Amino acid sequence: EMSTAGKRWGRRQRVLMWGVVLAVWEAAWGQLRYSVPEELPKGSFVGDVAKDLGLQLPTLSDVGIRVVSEGRTQYFSLHGKTGHLVTAEKIDREQLCRLVEKCVLRCELIVEGEMKFYEIEVEIMDINDNAPTFKEIELEEGISEMAAPGAHFPLAKAHDPDSGRNSLLSYELNGNEHFSLAVEAGPGGDQRPELVLVKALDREEAAFHELVLRATDGGDPARTGTARIHVTVLDANDNTPVFSQSLYTVRVPEDVPVGSTLVTVTGTDADEGVNGNVKYSMKKTTDTALDIFHLDSETGAITLVRSFDFEGGDTYELEVKARDGGGLSDTTKVAITVTDINDNVPEISVRSALREIPEGAPLGTVVALLHVRDRDSGANGEVRCSLEGGVPFRLQNSQGSYYSVVTARELDREKVSEYNLTVRATDGGSPSLQSSAVLTLRVLDVNDNAPVFTQESYSARLAENNAAGALVLTVRATDADWGQNARVRYRLSEGRVRGLPLSSYVSVQAETGALYALRSFDYEEVREVELWVRAEDGGSPALSSNVSVRLLILDENDNAPQVLYPPPAPPAGAGWSGVELAPRSSEPGALPAASLTRWLVLAVAAVSCLFLAFLLLLLALRLRRWRRSQQQLLADSSGALRGVPATHFVGIDGVRAFLHSYSHEVSLTADSRKSHLRFSGGSCCDTLPVRPPPDEPAPLLGEEDTA
Repeated sequence: EMSTAGKRWGRRQRVLMWGVVLAVWEAAWGQLRYSVPEELPKGSFVGDVAKDLGLQLPTLSDVGIRVVSEGRTQYFSLHGKTGHLVTAEKIDREQLCRLVEKCVLRCELIVEGEMKFYEIEVEIMDINDNAPTFKEIELEEGISEMAAPGAHFPLAKAHDPDSGRNSLLSYELNGNEHFSLAVEAGPGGDQRPELVLVKALDREEAAFHELVLRATDGGDPARTGTARIHVTVLDANDNTPVFSQSLYTVRVPEDVPVGSTLVTVTGTDADEGVNGNVKYSMKKTTDTALDIFHLDSETGAITLVRSFDFEGGDTYELEVKARDGGGLSDTTKVAITVTDINDNVPEISVRSALREIPEGAPLGTVVALLHVRDRDSGANGEVRCSLEGGVPFRLQNSQGSYYSVVTARELDREKVSEYNLTVRATDGGSPSLQSSAVLTLRVLDVNDNAPVFTQESYSARLAENNAAGALVLTVRATDADWGQNARVRYRLSEGRVRGLPLSSYVSVQAETGALYALRSFDYEEVREVELWVRAEDGGSPALSSNVSVRLLILDENDNAPQVLYPPPAPPAGAGWSGVELAPRSSEPGALPAASLTRWLVLAVAAVSCLFLAFLLLLLALRLRRWRRSQQQLLADSSGALRGVPATHFVGIDGVRAFLHSYSHEVSLTADSRKSHLRFSGGSCCDTLPVRPPPDEPAPLLGEEDTA
């Protein structure tokens, strides 16, 4: 036994090494593939995921990698320190894939830091860890002594859960000269043993026969299973029961009610009496079939005792035997096919999801990875996913049944700070079924808003001689951001007042924006202060804004009048000096307003009169000069024009366009109607005043004669 165990462990080691050497991976389409043998202990190596994906080991814990398997049982896990994919449970291929030739387990590798996923397919390789077995190790067969040689009698088949070459390979019969073994192919390609009568039986010679049926698989080394066959030779019974069909085929929907009759098998026997009385029985098949169906031994009706589940199995094969009272029997097969109905809602599983996202995230940022499936088949299993509208996100199909929720528009936390994203999955059934999943996503603040003052500008009045530290006013700014980005601090901008820094006159409280006077103001020195206050938030980088503040100093009666001139007389024995006193500085309204106004009006009137008198004098002088020039012109004129009034002459003064005057004599005859015009020689004389030399300017006013 120890040597056998050692050989078995050696074979397991070789199979393990073979699986590791032949493990392959595919990065195309985000998929990894590995192969490992079954029955490996927990923690066994499957594949080097970190190497295959190009991930650095120190960053595995930072990016957040995890493995998610389909179903409730997690068969694989990721070793955080090495990046290896290892088994999380001992895997029994026969338990997981009883009816599947190629056993593949699928899982997803979720890289949460990058919001990526990779499909991993692990093929579970079969090892020969199961021997062929019979449902019953003791088989009873009754054969009439009248049976003719060559008659076939079906036997119960052996079952080997292994696959491939490790599954059932052959049958062998150890018996006597009366029987041999034949193997027929079943509807599904399986091998079905049959007992063949070679030599006629004689009950008087031998009433019982003991046979051994051996089933052998193709493993290395091969495993075997045996069953004993007890053959009873029955007394003459001319006819065996005969089924109306050798194969009954039934199609039923999976929602058929419990208790419904699915099919009724019928076997007839031509004998009379007890030999013609037929009883029905179900040969042992799978435990599941025995739990679901019930066979009425009298009527042959097969009824449903437990609800179907199409997803648990869609095909069942039963073997029914009809036996008469004489022990003769016949068998038939019943194939029941379950048709799918739309009884499963789509399932939405969140593989990975962000809980927070900054409002400045770029378009296309993945916020969630979803896996959607429907256990129904055909159109009932086709799923359409959608994202309820009105949100700046969209749903895109990543690969197969995987979907990603990504940003479709820019996020603004100041408008919406939290989203509840509803993903809805609808199948293609009629009527369709649907399910939904809600993702809650909080938008993180980004410092994208500067502080805003409540007023465009501020002004305040402060009486002079104020106390140091007096509150002047309070400025206030708000920031639409959140948290540290919305924390506002105030400070004064640089400036100077009368040559001194502004900060020596006023200060602002950084947290509240209260503006305080640091010293007592004097109206006679500073009457107005212009300053700027800056509001700055706590973001990085910080944003700021400025506002102007105007501070007006109000005057108070804090100064007495002073004598400007003459200096004050000695106080002792001094009499009235007759000098009016004027204050060097006085308050507004200290002097009589009416007296001041009167003197101002008188001064303006005097100046106006003097100016008007000057204009009149100038006009008179110009007129006098013009008259003298006209008189001189008339005195120099001769002939018939002497009697023409001076007003009929045109004088041009200052233009000097004509330098001489011309005159002619005209004679007419009194008794002739024809005019005889005679011009005498012209006389020329200069009628214009003598021009001064070019370098001597003309006088503004005409010069008077000395005579």
